[in-house]
Amino acid sequence: MRLRSATALVIANIIGAGIFTTTGFQAADIRHPPIIFLLWVIGGILALLGALCYAELGAMMPHAGAEYVYLRETYGRALGFMSAFVSLVAGFSAAIAAATKSFVAYLSHFFPFLAEDPTAAGAISLSNIIAVGLVWLLVAIHLRAVRSGTSFNDLITVFKVAGIVAIILAAASFGRGDVANLTTVSATFEELSRTETFAAFGTSLIFVMFCFTGWNAAGYVAGEMKDPQRDLPRALLLGTVVVLFLYLGLNAVYFYGASVDELAGQAEVGLVASRTLFGERGVSLVTIVLCTSILASASAMTLAGPRVYYALGRDFTPFSFLAKTRSTGAPVAALLAQGIVTSIIVLSGRIDQIQQYAGFTLTLFSSLAVSCVIVLRIRRPEVERPFRAWGYPITPIVFLLVSGWVMYWALQGRPVESVLGLLTVLLGGLIFAISNSPREPERR
Repeated sequence: MRLRSATALVIANIIGAGIFTTTGFQAADIRHPPIIFLLWVIGGILALLGALCYAELGAMMPHAGAEYVYLRETYGRALGFMSAFVSLVAGFSAAIAAATKSFVAYLSHFFPFLAEDPTAAGAISLSNIIAVGLVWLLVAIHLRAVRSGTSFNDLITVFKVAGIVAIILAAASFGRGDVANLTTVSATFEELSRTETFAAFGTSLIFVMFCFTGWNAAGYVAGEMKDPQRDLPRALLLGTVVVLFLYLGLNAVYFYGASVDELAGQAEVGLVASRTLFGERGVSLVTIVLCTSILASASAMTLAGPRVYYALGRDFTPFSFLAKTRSTGAPVAALLAQGIVTSIIVLSGRIDQIQQYAGFTLTLFSSLAVSCVIVLRIRRPEVERPFRAWGYPITPIVFLLVSGWVMYWALQGRPVESVLGLLTVLLGGLIFAISNSPREPERR
């Protein structure tokens, strides 16, 4: 895999269902457009700081698995296993589930019978059945040769970025919006107490950080890159910067086309804004672009996730079946396992619940992985580092402090989803404890 494909993988992983849904959830919690923009900037900065740290770790350990490898080598096999388990349940499966459900939600513009009650937690409905079918379609695509899956991802990512840029330019050129929406604050914001405000900030930042979680995507396929020491840092940083500007542009489009009160609680924020900006005919074109973007993200995550479980299977005997591959190189067992878990999550909750659960859990393990930079600088200073995180030690320290603050307040604002995230981590630890003793992993 070359730099172009690795960068496309990062962009495709980051830009998914989140940016097309979470602004409505943020608007419901905060009702303050300038603060919402600020939170997206903060999330982008955190993603850049995290990407710098991951670039150092990935260049040191250019092997498939990313967090799993970093945590295993730094803190031991138990935490490495828990990381891989979290990646299976929350990191990729939950994110793919949210993406496929969002895809169907936007598809309801063309097929209204697919629209569901937004308060419904999850059920065996037609829309969920279609979402599950989409999950398995992507699994089938990536069960083919690695090269064909990567080519599909490159192609759809180009279409996605071009479509998003076209939406931003069209809104700025001839969209019928109201600039005042970008700064008009809802009266309900003033009614929030100090505690409620901080809880809303924490919850909203978890949504933002969920939307940026793909910045570490290239690390999962480092073992398949031709020159990971050189190209991995470039792919992580370039992909993250591109997405930050696209996110800010899309949020400007949303608030240009609709007020914060009109967006509040809406999952399909792109449709709400585009109806005002472009009319019904324009809405159809925008919907096609957004559906393609969401599909690209789900595809990229379907490609990246099994590489983590593959690495787990090589190191732990009870899970060796996950390391089985086809003659084409595709990790067949890992892909199938991910498809099963994703299907279950699709049926288990609403889009916002799944995103909040995944965002909290991923923020926790991203923080643990970033802390590896500090620990390894102290413990193993002699190891060659082809890339060093810029601004060390400020870079990892700021990431860790802000992430800790966000998780604390998210726990106050969304206790159910956050506690489920913590329970997922504990379940991974329990499975590790009761499983057979793992063989000594190969040292690199």
